[in-house]
Amino acid sequence: MRGLVPLLAAFAAMLVSVVYCVLPPTLLPLERAFPLTRRVELDRLRARDRARHARFLRGAVSGVVDFSVQGSSDPYFVGLILEVTSCGLPVIPAVQLNFFDAASSSTTKLVPCSDPMCTSALQTAATQCSPQSNQCSYSFQYGDGSGTSCYYVSDALYFDMVLGQSLIANSSAPIVFGCSTCQFGDLTKTDKAVDGIFGFGQGDLSVISQLSSRAITPKVFSHCLKGGGNGGGILVLGEILEPGIVYSPLVPSQPHYNLYLQSIAVNGQLLPIDPAAFATSNNRGTIVDSGTTLAYLVDEAYDPFVSSITAIVQQSVIPTISNGNQCYLVSTSVNEIFSPVSLNFAGSASMVLKPEEYLVHIGFSGGAAMWCIGFQRVQEGVTILGG
Repeated sequence: MRGLVPLLAAFAAMLVSVVYCVLPPTLLPLERAFPLTRRVELDRLRARDRARHARFLRGAVSGVVDFSVQGSSDPYFVGLILEVTSCGLPVIPAVQLNFFDAASSSTTKLVPCSDPMCTSALQTAATQCSPQSNQCSYSFQYGDGSGTSCYYVSDALYFDMVLGQSLIANSSAPIVFGCSTCQFGDLTKTDKAVDGIFGFGQGDLSVISQLSSRAITPKVFSHCLKGGGNGGGILVLGEILEPGIVYSPLVPSQPHYNLYLQSIAVNGQLLPIDPAAFATSNNRGTIVDSGTTLAYLVDEAYDPFVSSITAIVQQSVIPTISNGNQCYLVSTSVNEIFSPVSLNFAGSASMVLKPEEYLVHIGFSGGAAMWCIGFQRVQEGVTILGG
């Protein structure tokens, strides 16, 4: 990925476990994890985000961000599954899953110790090799104590290449990925199951990096989320040649997708936030991540943001606090009362959010709709722009 696109959110793990071998045609349709018809408490959303952040913000191996590409629309069926019983009790998943079966594929090959993907310096922390079997394997542990291990395989990834306005060509490429047979910790919980994880990190093993190294696609992808209804969106592998897209540079040498967030504006007015609040350091910065449901602002940005929103709307709504969240009782459309919010990045790239894109509707009180600020306070650390 080269930078920021409108309504962009993020990105998946370098490690790929139990995955599909077939990629749908170039544009991957996405489904909303949280249907608008279902009321979800902010506390549950924050708890879901905390479980995710334990894996990629405090992990022993940096740079791990996961992006589930298929599964139930229930937001709590997210995670990995235990495929065999070699390191724990078998899991009975809550959703029907389709496992990758290496034995049934005529194109699957085990990755030997001598393969460059096995000896890559970027993978040494997670890669192992058995001299007896000459088989490249891995053992990976997340910051929350969960983990996965087994071996790498190479198989054909089938996809359609868009070569012009309407010209589509069938193509394929060998891709190395992890075939997990042993998982432990939270990854074995029965209420968290998906078929696999697509690798979209910046390491050598990510799908994007592998396709790029074979000169099949540029090292660029775009993930655009759609708004109301059932949500959805598209995931594009390669660069979109669209004049309206403005790119923002990534912060170099970072394990996550860090951006230079420079300022925040409400109704066109810049908020009094020190730009240093968003600067990247050992334990700070600004990242984008679609697997994070909400958005998280550091203290220095959160207070001016909420204060500005409240000052603009307090004559037309009833401000209230619900479970520690700044909320508003609204008797009409939020788009008629609340102002747009602009997140401004380096390279003159701005993400403009409409009210329904930074507010969360959590129910009704006294006949009025209750909308709460979707941005959450972070005492210290990383500003995260979620899906």
